[in-house]
Amino acid sequence: VQLQASGGGLVQAGGSFRLACRLSGSIFSIYGMGWFRQAPGKEREFVANINWRGGNSYYADSVKGRVTISRDNALNTGYLQMDSLKPEDTAVYYCAGTNYHCSGYDCSRIQYSYWGQGTLVTVSS
Repeated sequence: VQLQASGGGLVQAGGSFRLACRLSGSIFSIYGMGWFRQAPGKEREFVANINWRGGNSYYADSVKGRVTISRDNALNTGYLQMDSLKPEDTAVYYCAGTNYHCSGYDCSRIQYSYWGQGTLVTVSS
């Protein structure tokens, strides 16, 4: 399974971004897609997860209300939209695929075996 992320760039505070992550390869084995981010000097953190088949989603408390995760099965592509951006949202954002079933908080803790290359989002104040 391969993941290709796109859509990063420079965004102003208060604005929005939408990232895309295209899956290829043995997609049938993927149960869910997650998005993570790593800010400069910080550890990588979970942002959101979506069930690739059923569409259920789970969000980290730190971004809930500002983030929407979605997917288009026909295009084998997942999306992450974040609104009301703050400078502290500046990070490299990664999409990842998992073969594991999860629900709720578990989706932030399960193993993600497949990772995209990351895309940088810089939020200017």
